Amino acid sequence: MATNGKSGDNRRHGAVRSRSQTQTGSGHWVKRDAETGRFMDVKSDGKPFKGVRKEK
Repeated sequence: MATNGKSGDNRRHGAVRSRSQTQTGSGHWVKRDAETGRFMDVKSDGKPFKGVRKEK
């Protein structure tokens, strides 16, 4: 399980399990639940989610 670690170190310890992300054609990153396949969240700033594996 991913934890945030110490307060203020600005990083995640471990990977987020059962999640993946892919980039849309418009450049947004979309987070997906690996168990159900449903889209969960979208980031519109062009940067990927931290600690979430990328799909090919």
